[in-house]
Amino acid sequence: MILALDIGGSAIKAAFARDAGSIVQMGRIETPRNDFSAFVETLRGILAAAPERPDAVSISICGVVDIETGKMICANVPCIDGRVLDADLSEALELPVSIANDADCFALAEAGLGAGQGHDVVFGIILGTGVGGGLVVEGRLANRRGGYAGEWGHATILATIAGDPPLAIPHFRCGCGRMGCVDTIGGARGLEKLHMHLTGQARDSREIVVGWAGRDEAATRTMEIYVDLVAAPLALAINITGASIVPVGGGMAGAPGLIPALDSAVRARILRKLDRPLIVPAQCATEPGLVGAALLGLDRFAYA
Repeated sequence: MILALDIGGSAIKAAFARDAGSIVQMGRIETPRNDFSAFVETLRGILAAAPERPDAVSISICGVVDIETGKMICANVPCIDGRVLDADLSEALELPVSIANDADCFALAEAGLGAGQGHDVVFGIILGTGVGGGLVVEGRLANRRGGYAGEWGHATILATIAGDPPLAIPHFRCGCGRMGCVDTIGGARGLEKLHMHLTGQARDSREIVVGWAGRDEAATRTMEIYVDLVAAPLALAINITGASIVPVGGGMAGAPGLIPALDSAVRARILRKLDRPLIVPAQCATEPGLVGAALLGLDRFAYA
């Protein structure tokens, strides 16, 4: 049995899995963010609550494993930042431990049990508060040992002219320290920033999307420019990876009309010509972080 954990800055969700068709959720508990001993004790408590002692632990986490050092980069849970977390937890829990980024686990879940089933190359993207992504090739993560594959949200790549008629758009500073990253525009906070720049109005991302659906002129202009800006780097990522399906998760994915608009704009920009949707809503019904962690563990520990 695999114990799957989805660890975020506010909560740890847990499930156990004996195979890909049997992933059973166990509940959630607050994440101890600043005390590693408390963090470990919380995981031990989850282990004790499992129906049997698992053979391994597999974790989806809101951070990245540095591929050269093996250390975690995780601002949301400071007590694990800088640790070789798989080794530390394996020693503390006396079990094998695998760890992957949460966007990677989302992509793995969609490839295995969601919209990516039957596709060799699945590029799963997150449009939430910010922008993320993960790449799965022939059922396995490109990031098998960690790293940044699929992170299309961070590079100085955004256009500075967008929309019809064209309008100059500045490069905003990103949280990663660069200027002009997709993350500065592509997530909910970025959409709000873009709308403020274009209109001078401070509006919640949900209000902007609702206004777009209701044909509000200002909201419509913002969303047209948003789609224009985001579609180009997404098309580039698809050309580079060869992805044949791009499931979308995160809060922005539920915005009415957004995924079809992105799909149309992206398909007009890629080399491959498709008469079917390429950018699609995520379909994995269960928590994708848990599903992805479970599938990761089942594969790595030879249970699949």
